[in-house]
Amino acid sequence: MKRMNKLALLTVFLLILTINLFSNGLSLNSVGPKSFAMGGAFLGQADDATALYWNPAGLANQESSANISFADVIPIGSYKTSSEDFGYPAGMFDVDAKTKTNHFVSPNIFINHRINNLALGFGVYVPAGLGTEYDGKDLLVLSNGKEQKWLTKIGVINFSPAAAYNFNSFSIGIAMNIMYGSFEIKRPSNVTLDTDGDGIPETPTSFQYSETSTGLGYGITISGLFHITKSISLGTAFRTKTTVKMKGDAENLAMTGAGGPAKSDFTRDVAWPMWLGAGLSAKPTDRLTINADFQFSQWSDSEDRFKTDFDNDVWSAVTGATGDDTFVLEWEDATQIRFGMEYKTTDKLALRCGYYYDPAPATDDRISILFPSSTNNVGTIGFGYKINNKLNIDFGTEYLFGADRNIKFVLANGNMPGTHHLDVFAFSFGAGYKF
Repeated sequence: MKRMNKLALLTVFLLILTINLFSNGLSLNSVGPKSFAMGGAFLGQADDATALYWNPAGLANQESSANISFADVIPIGSYKTSSEDFGYPAGMFDVDAKTKTNHFVSPNIFINHRINNLALGFGVYVPAGLGTEYDGKDLLVLSNGKEQKWLTKIGVINFSPAAAYNFNSFSIGIAMNIMYGSFEIKRPSNVTLDTDGDGIPETPTSFQYSETSTGLGYGITISGLFHITKSISLGTAFRTKTTVKMKGDAENLAMTGAGGPAKSDFTRDVAWPMWLGAGLSAKPTDRLTINADFQFSQWSDSEDRFKTDFDNDVWSAVTGATGDDTFVLEWEDATQIRFGMEYKTTDKLALRCGYYYDPAPATDDRISILFPSSTNNVGTIGFGYKINNKLNIDFGTEYLFGADRNIKFVLANGNMPGTHHLDVFAFSFGAGYKF
């Protein structure tokens, strides 16, 4: 009976699910240095091998080529809160923490082979990958005075075969998305223990919670590219919702207080949302290209609520009793607005810049420092240089100016009140070769 009381009263960790991988703050929104530099407004242009990601139909309108690039994403975040945010006297819960400077480097490889009007392509690239890490010494008040690790490391690799066909002024394309996800999470598990044996928990403490998981998901991209005139083209693309079936193991010594093991395997389905985009590309002169895109993500369908199934019965019972086996997101749909421009100063050198507006899909009720979600205004810049008729190099960089999220305390939702802020600096360098 006493064990059952502990089971019912044990306040287990705030279970952080990897669903948040797909939040706007954690995605590489611009695959390829050329599109990177143009604010990701590339649906109507799609004129290098990275079109396989943006608009596969564009593969049928270009020469056979290969493109390889590397991207480095550097998050710069902070979290500030005060006792008043939690409704406590001053000084009890004051926090002023900044993220550690981590680099998340990802490679991207694309190959496109054109045979008359048919193009066949293959890409291995990272559409999402980032993470956040805080120094546990700065967050002691959030872990009952014990230093714990606060960490997320997230990566998704897409293996994508594609085909496209050109019907003169119109082309169509399709790509298969085989997504492999790998996630690691570390955070405190705050509990209140019964240390005097009376069946009533009275001693707050903290344990380290950690989990790792991997999984596969499958989806497709269907797209079209229409050349209205020689200088104006319209591109559209549709990606299906993709469910990634994750398997992994979790560790939490707090579970031993409920009579269970410290570790348990688990399964969890996470999802990449349905995505729909349209873009217009115009060339007012031979040297100037101007692009505009609208890109819609249906977060409300894919990021609603997710359930974790633990193999161990105690883990399953405890998280089921507290509701921590189901993570409620209730995200909202979001539309990005993107603009890009390229100006060829010479036959060899092209200068590029861009801007995009990236609204946060997460509401104030569902914010965590390990999975930030902010509304971003993003500036991009870069260049391309043609070494010869076959080889070119490209560079792009962007800075995400994140807006502060001033979160109020909502006990029922388990959010983290205070001021959340995240900027991201990223750059990409690559080379393309025509054959």
